[in-house]
Amino acid sequence: MTPPPENLSQRIGEDVRDTAVQRLQKAYTEGHLSHEELDERLDRVLTATSQSELDSALAILPEEPAGVTSTIAAAGGRIRRRGAWRVPRVLRVESAVGRVHLDLSRAIIEYPVVDIELQVGTGRAKITVPRNATVDIENLATGWKDALYRTPRRSRADGPTIRISGAMGYGRLRVRHAWR
Repeated sequence: MTPPPENLSQRIGEDVRDTAVQRLQKAYTEGHLSHEELDERLDRVLTATSQSELDSALAILPEEPAGVTSTIAAAGGRIRRRGAWRVPRVLRVESAVGRVHLDLSRAIIEYPVVDIELQVGTGRAKITVPRNATVDIENLATGWKDALYRTPRRSRADGPTIRISGAMGYGRLRVRHAWR
């Protein structure tokens, strides 16, 4: 008798697999793994079909740092970031009254997943993400108007995942993908 198929929700995606490969390579360059261990674990990561198989291949590696958390806050006025700025792993944006505009289209994004937590009282927020980014706004609470976001018709999922959470009081969040 064959075992029942594994729960599909536990299957791993390519971005998770790529992150695991990067962790193994980093552990090797830092001297935590021998060449033979690296080869064996890379084979296990590349053939893993579930999170549990992936976790066993990454066992006893040093903990990965959570990344830098930055906070941008303003009581009133504008918060604006654009151009070639470095996006932290976790970005917290707090604005009591005013506008928020984050342009990530030319930003330096070093992490496969970026969490943006918005705490906006009154005012609008606009976030421009790279063309190949995946956007998740499921954990954003809106008080007055719903967030505006349309997934692109031709989406490429080879970019970072931008997870937007937090709360918008009286205002609206607009998320759009960059043209280039």
